[in-house]
Amino acid sequence: MRDLRIHGHLMLSQLHRPYGLNKMGGFDAFSGYRRMQIMHKTTVGRKPKKKIYHRVHELDRVMELQKKPALILQLKSIIQSQKTESLLLRDLEKEVGFVQKWNYMAVIDKYPSIFRVIGGQIDKSPPAVALSEKAKRIAALESEAMEQMVPILVKNLRKLLMLSVDCRLPLETIELMASELGLPNDFKNSLILKYPQYFRLNEFNGREYLHLENWDSSLAVTAREERLGTFISSGQSQRAKISKDGNFSGPFAFKLKFPAGFRPNMSYLEEVHRWQKMDFPSPYLNARRFEAADRKARKRAVAVLHELLSLTMEKRLTSAQLDAFHSEYRLPARLLLCLIKHQGIFYITNKGVKSTVILKEAYEGSNLIHKCPLLEFRDKFLAIMGRKDGSSCAGGSTSVVN
Repeated sequence: MRDLRIHGHLMLSQLHRPYGLNKMGGFDAFSGYRRMQIMHKTTVGRKPKKKIYHRVHELDRVMELQKKPALILQLKSIIQSQKTESLLLRDLEKEVGFVQKWNYMAVIDKYPSIFRVIGGQIDKSPPAVALSEKAKRIAALESEAMEQMVPILVKNLRKLLMLSVDCRLPLETIELMASELGLPNDFKNSLILKYPQYFRLNEFNGREYLHLENWDSSLAVTAREERLGTFISSGQSQRAKISKDGNFSGPFAFKLKFPAGFRPNMSYLEEVHRWQKMDFPSPYLNARRFEAADRKARKRAVAVLHELLSLTMEKRLTSAQLDAFHSEYRLPARLLLCLIKHQGIFYITNKGVKSTVILKEAYEGSNLIHKCPLLEFRDKFLAIMGRKDGSSCAGGSTSVVN
């Protein structure tokens, strides 16, 4: 699509390096994205008005809500990794660092329903933290959830490799987003090596790569296509009215969710309508076959980003994680600009520790709509906290989306 236009004729101001692009045009952190200016095109001599990137408070809240549950789940994992299934409080700093130690101590104190402190002055043993009996019973269900995750993880790993130009990815790239995919810590041994019919590890240019052994056309279907439902005919598409929310029921359309403060004019909506109707190559076709400047190839790049986010458990990745796929997925050099231009599909938030890109359609307010078995387990465990929003994505459906 051409440069973004809102209300009147609008255009994006020049994109400077502090706004997220490095010297090579790559994708850095989004530390300055909210300063990105969208300017009114006015008559000569008049100072253009500035528009700030529209914030979606419900999606910002997603990142805020996950902070405390993340601490609880991390502490649970640390405790379970100990031979005694307890952690001496004096060793907590070694595990999480001096600063974070106090956040974990506060969590231990606030949630006695999950954590219990044992030892101390009475029996003269050093104090330690362990899971409560109820927390232990629920934690035991995690192994069942992980068993249910195996076919999902295998399928999603194969799809990740199929999206790349050479059907291979650096192992360190997968490790960078392992938790977002739901992979176990030892996934190299516990998952990859168990499926030699699908995966092969090999070194290339001094880096360890994960290779796809066999292409499977049945997997070359995107999450967007799976959710399309019944297509309307091309004749009906031509006569379809232009929607005020930008949505269009065609085979090449994306689900759009404009922010509340976004008021596009008819000219902008007409352009969105044309873009929604435009066909484009599948993200699973090799990117080398297409010229990056082609409009259809640019729309395909949006589909690649959409599919990549769809393969994660919570439909979001940090800026650094997205950037790691730049060369293997042939992502746009001006990736930040691409994400901002398609703010009906993607949302960029600086809330939380890192800048994060969220797939908007996956959320209803602050709630993730569909959840995999591992997220369902985490919700069940966090429910011991005694609050409905025990996880960053509490509420919503619990059906599984691969």
